[in-house]
This record gives sequence, structure tokens and C-alpha cells, in this order.
Amino acid sequence: MTRPLSIVRALLAALLLCSIAPAYAGNKLIVAGVSIAVAKSAMTVTPEREWNKMGARPGRNSETWTLDGDTLNDLTFYGGIANDATLFREVNKRSAPLPRFSSTMLLTDIPVLLENSYRIALNTSLMAVDSVTPTTFAGEKAIHFTYSFTNQDGLRRNGEGTAAIIAGKLYMITFEAPVIHYFARDVASYHQVVASVRFPAVAKRK
Repeated sequence: MTRPLSIVRALLAALLLCSIAPAYAGNKLIVAGVSIAVAKSAMTVTPEREWNKMGARPGRNSETWTLDGDTLNDLTFYGGIANDATLFREVNKRSAPLPRFSSTMLLTDIPVLLENSYRIALNTSLMAVDSVTPTTFAGEKAIHFTYSFTNQDGLRRNGEGTAAIIAGKLYMITFEAPVIHYFARDVASYHQVVASVRFPAVAKRK
């Protein structure tokens, strides 16, 4: 079946933008095979391939890595989100405040927190959590979920997230990419990064 022309055009536009746009100030190469602390937290990962760390942060305790540009593959770390904090910087706190993490939340509340945050931060109603399953995260009780959304560029994206609440703080890694080509190509790299997560024992006691 032929893909809708509008989707193809959106993908081509995203590719063109990534090929001609200059690198953002502060971008950094993440080398393969080296353990590194992420998102201003004690959480460490050891990627098996090179990534690019974006200079701009989605929030105070988060950071984003990409392979080809964050519109094409977006790996985001949330490191120790504290009680009553948001996942992202506020967009319009007065009229559209972002939902806040609570240390009393259940793990099953975390996908909903991300969904509601995206609806406001991305100004989209086209966001859905598709599946939720229990898992482990560096040996900790955790949750894995899948989601999908369309933002202002009109390009449909799939995503996966893995999250745990440790010592009352939220630790999460998400990956998202366009349904066309990129998600299937790169999701295994996300799984590898998640499998490499480590937390020093002191972080679990705080």
C-alpha cells in the first residue's frame, strides 16, 4: 500500500533539516564502551555505539541523546525526578501547568504522567500509551511501556519507556522515533542502553 504523501513529505523535510542545520552549541559526542553518568544523577549507562548528546535539556534533571537528530531518534534520560517536580520545563504554567511527579505514585502511574506531560508540552491530543508491563531496571522493580504520538510536524512516532521509583525519585529512559524506518532500526540500541543501567548503592538509600 502506498504511504500517504503528506507523511513521506514530512519525513523528507525532517531529513533535510537534519542534514543542513548546524550543530547546537554544547552538543557532545558520547563514545562507545565507556560508562557515563546521565541527567545530572547517579544513574550510569554504557552505550555500545556512539551517540550525540544534545546541548539543550528537556528539563532540569534530564538529557537527550540522538543518532541522526532528535526528530529522527530521541533517547531521553530522566535522572532522579524529585517529588512535586515536572518532567519538562513549564510551557505555560499559569494556563496549562504540567503534571508533577509524586513520590507516592504507583509505577503504573508513570506512563500516564508522561502522556499528560506530552499532551501539554507538545500541544498534541494525538498521544496514547499502548501497553504497560512489569520489568526490572538495574535490578529494581520497574515498568516498561510503549506509546505513540504525532506532534506538530505531522509525523507519527512510536516510543518505549522504562521507569523505576528509587528512594522516592523517578528514574526513566524513553526512546522514540518515526514509525517509518527509524524506530525499528534503532530500538535495539535503546534496549542495550537500558540493560546497561547501573545505580550506586548510595543512590538507592537516599
